[in-house]
Amino acid sequence: MQVFTKEMALANELPFLTKTHCEKVLRAVYHTRLVDEKMKKLVRQNKGGTFQLSAAGHELIGVLSAISLTSGKDWGFPYYRDRAFAIGLGCSLVDLIGAFLAREVPNHSGGRMMPDHFSDVGLRIACQSSVVGSQFLQAVGCAHGIKLNNLDEVVYVSGGDGSTSQGDFHEALNFACIYKLPVIFVIQDNGWAISVPVEEQTAGGSIVKMARGYENLSVHDIDGCDFLLTSHALYQAVQKARKHAGPSLIVAKVPRIGPHSSSDDPQKYKDEKASALDLKRDPIASFERFLLSSQFFTQEELDQCKKECFEDVEKAADIADTLPFPSKDSATTKVFADAKVAYKEPISEGESIVIMDALNHALKEEMERDPKVVVFGQDVAHGKGGVFGITRGLTHAFGKERCFNTPLAEATIVGLAIGLAFNGFKPVAEIQFADYSWTGMNQIFNELSSIYYRSNGEWTMPVVIRMPYGGYIQGGPYHSQSTEAYLSHCPGLKVVIPSNAADAKMLLKSAIRDLNPVIFLEHKGLYRQRAFCARPEPDQNAILPLGKANVVRTGTDLTIIVWGMMVMMAVEIADNLKKEGISIEVIDLRTMVPLDMETILTSVKKTSKVLIVHEAVKTCGFGAELSARIMEEAFTYLDAPVQRVAGKDCPVPYCKDLEDVVLPQKKDIEEAVRRLVAF
Repeated sequence: MQVFTKEMALANELPFLTKTHCEKVLRAVYHTRLVDEKMKKLVRQNKGGTFQLSAAGHELIGVLSAISLTSGKDWGFPYYRDRAFAIGLGCSLVDLIGAFLAREVPNHSGGRMMPDHFSDVGLRIACQSSVVGSQFLQAVGCAHGIKLNNLDEVVYVSGGDGSTSQGDFHEALNFACIYKLPVIFVIQDNGWAISVPVEEQTAGGSIVKMARGYENLSVHDIDGCDFLLTSHALYQAVQKARKHAGPSLIVAKVPRIGPHSSSDDPQKYKDEKASALDLKRDPIASFERFLLSSQFFTQEELDQCKKECFEDVEKAADIADTLPFPSKDSATTKVFADAKVAYKEPISEGESIVIMDALNHALKEEMERDPKVVVFGQDVAHGKGGVFGITRGLTHAFGKERCFNTPLAEATIVGLAIGLAFNGFKPVAEIQFADYSWTGMNQIFNELSSIYYRSNGEWTMPVVIRMPYGGYIQGGPYHSQSTEAYLSHCPGLKVVIPSNAADAKMLLKSAIRDLNPVIFLEHKGLYRQRAFCARPEPDQNAILPLGKANVVRTGTDLTIIVWGMMVMMAVEIADNLKKEGISIEVIDLRTMVPLDMETILTSVKKTSKVLIVHEAVKTCGFGAELSARIMEEAFTYLDAPVQRVAGKDCPVPYCKDLEDVVLPQKKDIEEAVRRLVAF
C-alpha cells in the first residue's frame, strides 16, 4: 500500500486498514448516496413517502462510525440524518426504503414514524424520535447499564450541530463524564440548523471549546470528509470506551450538500458560494481520491462497485414498493405492552405501617427479587434516602450501583431511565417533587410514553417514575401541584395514585413488574398519616394489578369518586353522614390509567347520583373526563347532573389560610353531598 507521507503515521495506527475494509466502507457510502437519490424520486411518485431527509455529505462519518463498532454487540442512537450509520451497521435497504414509503416492515416502526427514525432490536439501534437532542441522555443511560453489567460494549450517539444547543446534550456529557461511561458522542457539524448558521447557533462557532471543559471527555475536532482522520478518531474513541476509560466527543465537520429536507429550500438562506463549497467538500469524492492515490482501487473498480450498488438500491426499492401498507386495524394497537401481572391476595399480614414504610419495603423486596431493578434520583442514595426518606437504606443494602444519586436535572433522570430500560434494566426513578417534573416532561411525553408504539412493539419500557405530589402541607405554588390530569392525557403512560399503605406497597410492586412506563404519584400529605392510611403490611408476594378501583365504602344514595388525599376526606364524610341515614358509596380509583370504568358504572347504576372530588384545579381536571364518560355511558341511570368539587383555578398559595381557600375542604365536600342527595 502507498499513502501520502503526511498520512503515513495515521495509516500505520489503523490495524484494520485493508482493501476489504475500504470496500465495505465504499459500498456503504455508495448505498447511502444512491438511496438518497432514489428517495428524492420516490417522493415525487406519491407511493407513500412524502418526506425525505437528505444525508448527502454525511455519508463517510456515519458509515465509519458504524464500521468502528461491532454490529449486534454495541449500541446505536443515531439521529434522523444518520442513514449512513444505519446502512453501515447492517440495516436492510428494503426495510429503510419500505419505512420511507410507510410500508409494513419489521423494523423502523413499520409506518408509525416518519422516515429515518431508526429502530432495530437485532442491531441494537434504539428507537429514535424527531425531537432534537433527546437521544443523548438515553444513550448515556444505556451506557450506564453497560457499566453496571461490567461489559466491554460501546454506545454510539449522533446529532447535528444544532442539537448541541439543547440542554439534554450538556446534561448527557455531564453524567457520562461523572461516571466515565463508554459512550461516543458524534456531532455531524454541517454548519446549519435547518436555516440557522452556526455563528447564530453556537458561541464561538463550535461546541469544541466548551466541551473541552468537561473532565474525562476526549474531544476530537476533525474533518469528517477525511477518511484517515475520521477513522483514527473513531478508533481511539472506541478503544477508550471498551476500557471504560470515559466518553469521547467527535465533532466532524461535514458539508450539507442537499436541503434540510424535501420541504426545505436552501436557496432562501444559503448563497451560491456556500453551496459550491459544500459540493467541493463531497466526502465520497474525497474518499474515492484516497482509494485511487493509495492504490487500493482502480477507477474501473470504483465504477463497477458503484454500478453494483445502484442495482442493489433499485432492487431494494422495487421490493419495498411491493410491501403492503400497515392494516388500518393496527393504528391503535401497541400503545401498551401486555403486562401479565396477576393479582395475588395477601396470604399473611404484618404489623400496621404507614405509606412511606410500605413504599420502602416494596422497593427493597423488588430489588431482592430482581437484580435488574435500579433506583435513582435526587438525594435518594446513602443515609438521606430522598427528601421524604422513601429510599432510605437501599444504598446500604444493595450498593451504590443499584441505588444512586443523579444530578439535579429531571431530564437526566428520565433519559437515564429510558436508556437503562433499552438495556434490559427496570429503572425506578424518583423525581423529588411532581412540580419539578416539567423540565423532564419532554423525555416523558415525547419519548418514554410512545417508544413501544413508535417501535411497533419492538421495545418495551418497564420504567417507574415516582413523584410526590399534592398540597395541604403549606408548600406553596411549587410543592403543591396535582399533575394527574396532564399525565393521564398522554397515551402510553400508566398513572397510579395509592391512598393507603397496603395499596401503596402492592401497587408499586405491580408497577415495577409492568412492561410499560408507570407514573407513580404519592401524596406527600399521606406519607406518615396513620388514622386512615396505615394498614397491616401485605406479605412480599401480594400483588394488586393496575386498573382495579376499590369500593372503600358501600352505599345506595350517592357515589363519590376520589383518589389520593380525597379518599380519606370522603370516607370521613361518608362515615359521619351515615349516622344521619345518608348512604354514600366511596370509590378510590387507585389508577387513573388504566381506568376501571366497570366499577364506576356499576356504582352509578346503583346510586344514580355522582360526586367527583379532586384537589387539582377544576378546569380540565380528571374529574371532567370522568363526568363526560359517565354522562356518555350511564346517562339514563342518573337522577341528577354529575357534580364536581375541585381545587380553584388558581396556583396553590403558601399561607395556610389562603391554601385552605384554594384546595377542597371537608366542609366543601359535605355541602356538595347534601345538595346532591336533596336534588
